[in-house]
Formats: sequence, C-alpha cells, structure tokens
Amino acid sequence: MALIDMIQGNPRVAIIFFSFLVTLFITVITYYMTDREKMKAIRDRQKLLRKEMKQYRDNPQKMMELNKQLMADFPEQMKHSMKPMLVTIIPLLILFSWLRSTFAQTAIAGSWFWWYLVSSIIFSMFLRKSLGLQ
Repeated sequence: MALIDMIQGNPRVAIIFFSFLVTLFITVITYYMTDREKMKAIRDRQKLLRKEMKQYRDNPQKMMELNKQLMADFPEQMKHSMKPMLVTIIPLLILFSWLRSTFAQTAIAGSWFWWYLVSSIIFSMFLRKSLGLQ
C-alpha cells in the first residue's frame, strides 16, 4: 500500500526510486558477470593502438593494419557486454510494461520515461564509478 501511495502522491520521486533500483540491479549483474581484468586489458590495448594510429596518420598501410588489430578486439568486447544484458533483459521488459501501465494514470503520464532515463543515467554513472566498472 505504501508503494501505491508513493506513486500517487509523488510520481516523480517514485520513478526516480525505481530508476535507482533498476540501475542498481543492472550494475550488480554487470559487476559479477563481467571479467573486469580482461576488459581492462582490451581497453588498454585499444588505447595503445589509438595512440599509435595518431603517429601513423600519413601512412595508410600502417593505419589499416592498426585498425584491423583494433577491430579484432571487438567480438571479445561484445561477448563480455552481452552476457549481463541477456540476464537482465526479461526482468526489465516485465518491469517496463508494469511501469508504463502504472504511471499512465499519474501526473507524469507523458514524461515518466524521460524522468526514468535521466535519473538512470545519473545513477549509472555514480554506481559504475563506485564499483569500478568504467
């Protein structure tokens, strides 16, 4: 009953609260399902390749070779980022359908998603930084 009162009383606070919970859920799943050491090694290698690419701007042959090395890491990076998404997608789809129907009768019916999106981005930056998921 307190949840319904919070939604009806102040829907903006309620959507910010839900945004925090969902972002926390996604961040924790990502934290435990991602091999952070491997991802850091890939990012470091890509950083070095980009730095090297700046040195060889005038040499198209070398640029192509470096770009090929840079793209070789892409599938590995995608594999690590897809695992958490596969785990969280079904609960999120269920939650978003519930949120849409719940907030359709509130004062923020037309803008609940934007409230969710902005607060989620802010919470995500904070939580990722605090858990070291850069």
